[in-house]
Amino acid sequence: MPVGTPFHARTFPLCESLNYRDWSGFFAVSAYETHHDHEYNAIRNAAALIDISPLFKYVISGPDASAFVNHVITRDVNTMSVGQVVYTPWCDEYGHVIDDGTVSMLDEQRFRWTAAEPNLRWFSQNAHGFDVTIDDVSERIAALALQGPMSARVLRACSDIDVDHLRYFRVTSGRLGGVPVDVSRTGYTGDLGYEIWVPADHALAVWDALVDAGRAFELAPAGMLALDVARVEAGLLLIDVDYVGSKKATILAQKYTPYELGLGRLVDLGKRAFIGRSALGDAARSTERHIVGLEVDWTDVEAVYSRVGLTPVAPSAASRAPVPVRDGEQQVGRATTTAWSPTLKRLVAIACVDAPRHVEGTRLRFEITVEGTRHFVGATVVRTPFFNPARKTATPPQ
Repeated sequence: MPVGTPFHARTFPLCESLNYRDWSGFFAVSAYETHHDHEYNAIRNAAALIDISPLFKYVISGPDASAFVNHVITRDVNTMSVGQVVYTPWCDEYGHVIDDGTVSMLDEQRFRWTAAEPNLRWFSQNAHGFDVTIDDVSERIAALALQGPMSARVLRACSDIDVDHLRYFRVTSGRLGGVPVDVSRTGYTGDLGYEIWVPADHALAVWDALVDAGRAFELAPAGMLALDVARVEAGLLLIDVDYVGSKKATILAQKYTPYELGLGRLVDLGKRAFIGRSALGDAARSTERHIVGLEVDWTDVEAVYSRVGLTPVAPSAASRAPVPVRDGEQQVGRATTTAWSPTLKRLVAIACVDAPRHVEGTRLRFEITVEGTRHFVGATVVRTPFFNPARKTATPPQ
């Protein structure tokens, strides 16, 4: 049975809908109100506070910490500096992605690693010969995502963090509400935002300080339904939805290389040997499918509904049901997550399609179901992210 996160004493009274889900053994709010519109609007137009404590978190430390991390991830740790964060996949020996997450270089011999899935066993198995300590701090460190165009102003109002000089994908330390915290300029919304890492036993003090400071900036708590729409707009992948980690996959077709996931830019074949390097060298030359963005023709959707005498309604929540994608009458892939973007006023999807149909501008057909009948409407392969505001990376932030 799930348990509450360190913030549960604050989020539970606010969750009027009692709409929860199980996230890695914790209660995670799906939506605080009966509908998540206000929460989404907080992400895109004000500031949103999202409990991301269920993420798995590991601290890698010791004389060989840098060498060990470099041995596992596809990126080159030697190019990192203290205070830098990188987003990266890590692979099995066949070059298939196990998981993806962030690695923060806290100092020369200490890294904080976040993951969607439990990875302690994999890390420990591959730490043989390295002088490192792998500490699972998942339950000792609570985490909040402070996201949205007003997030920097909220942070300035309640902390001594040097917000004006904290660049995109950097991490620093300070005090928030009197509590020592780490703050990284990262997030899962594709917007200006921060992630706050706090000792679990001080979680409530940090929550209260953010909420008090946030009243002037229309800060609101947000749940997973709003976050799901935002992450699709940002073109960000979700494990077990847009791809399957290789440790869970039961057939080869469920396994993906970084190149198939559109993460080839995060693979450094020039660095020293790392897990999966030999296989990835071959995979780079023979990628037969790609994760892409699709923009669905809404006029075609309207026409389908009109033919059956109905008015189309833009879906409010992201759909994680796989949907066939065709080129003519041939199925060439599937959309894994589909969402109506309230900001862009478009129906968009993350999809995996066969080469060469992944090329930007390619016209495909997307399946929709109306009154139990399947129809196909037009869709165009587009570049992700669908939504990419300048404020996400601007320094100093407004």
